[in-house]
Amino acid sequence: MEKQSFYTQLDKHNKYILNCCFFVFAVNGIYGMSLGSLLPLISNEYGLNNTISGALISSHQVGNLIAGFIAGVLPLYLGRKKSIMFMCSFVIMGFLIMILTGNPVLLILGFLFTGLSRGSISNFNNSVVNEVSNSSPAALNFLHSIFAVGALMAPFLVMLCTYLAGDIGWKIAAGVIIILCIFSIFLFSRMRIDPSVKKKDNIKISYAFLKNKYFWITAGIFFFYLCAEATINGWIVKYFVDSGIMTIAYAQVLASLLWVVILAGRLTCVFIGDRVSKKVLLLSTSFGTAAFYLLLLSTQNTTVITLAIMGLGFSMAGIYPITISTVGDTIKAYPMAMGVLLMAGGVGGIIMPIITGALADAFGVFAGMSAIVAAIILMVICVILNVISKKDNTQIDTINH
Repeated sequence: MEKQSFYTQLDKHNKYILNCCFFVFAVNGIYGMSLGSLLPLISNEYGLNNTISGALISSHQVGNLIAGFIAGVLPLYLGRKKSIMFMCSFVIMGFLIMILTGNPVLLILGFLFTGLSRGSISNFNNSVVNEVSNSSPAALNFLHSIFAVGALMAPFLVMLCTYLAGDIGWKIAAGVIIILCIFSIFLFSRMRIDPSVKKKDNIKISYAFLKNKYFWITAGIFFFYLCAEATINGWIVKYFVDSGIMTIAYAQVLASLLWVVILAGRLTCVFIGDRVSKKVLLLSTSFGTAAFYLLLLSTQNTTVITLAIMGLGFSMAGIYPITISTVGDTIKAYPMAMGVLLMAGGVGGIIMPIITGALADAFGVFAGMSAIVAAIILMVICVILNVISKKDNTQIDTINH
């Protein structure tokens, strides 16, 4: 009933806004996740080493992080609609750079631009869908499911274009993404939306949460999880191809499969989230991530790798939303807390891909991918500390009351 109620109550203008956000978020998923599939093709085309390849993925994450700061400031000067149209144009410039030049500095700038657009659209769509749907959980869940659908389509777009056009196929895929983004800007331009940013009254800006050890343990989970997620998404296709384990076509199918099971895992967490304790979910998903990633690295058997990818995606899917829910009260009480958590995760996503690239150049691609094991182990340690310290906090609260 909830899925019907939030949509049927809207007038045609708000329905258009919602439909527009859903479409653009699917496009966001396509180009955000196409970078991992494009990376080995761009690297081969322009003769890039692994360190530069890692820097490209890192620069995308830098852009994504910077977008979070721009999202709060730019609408004050341009208004919301003009701001998102302007920020959406950066992804067009980013993919044009990839098509036209192999200059490493310009490529890093191009990947940075794609991150700027991706982060800006994510901020805008989340806030607008939340606003238009009157904070409907169904609307927000559907929005993120749509992103996952776009993400799993991305490798197939690259595969289809390379199948049809050979070596220049990846450039055609980039061209298709540019056309989709131009259409997204057109859709945004037709939105009837309040140009001003709605200010929340009676919110006291406080950083008292920074003194809370439990909050920093949670930030640690975010940091190490995004270390792993950004690097796996960015490097997995290149790892399989460079190691000679499988063809680029099968590697791209696995990249899509990863997002299919991430989507399934997120939907599973929605269904069982109220029935199973957060501690049990967080422990099982983090230990599952560690086990399946170790299995992935331990074999060159494509059947075992395929099963490991499925287990890995299903396990990873719940960690991000469950971790947010464990500090939900802190986020409600302190508006700045979510920004600090996202920044911690963003920094992890920036650092790890370039470390992986540098290690891959020095010791081989397997060594680079093995470094992610350290990030996952540290994430598991933070999860265990999270569960233990939650018990301590409960005891302290009981004593105080």
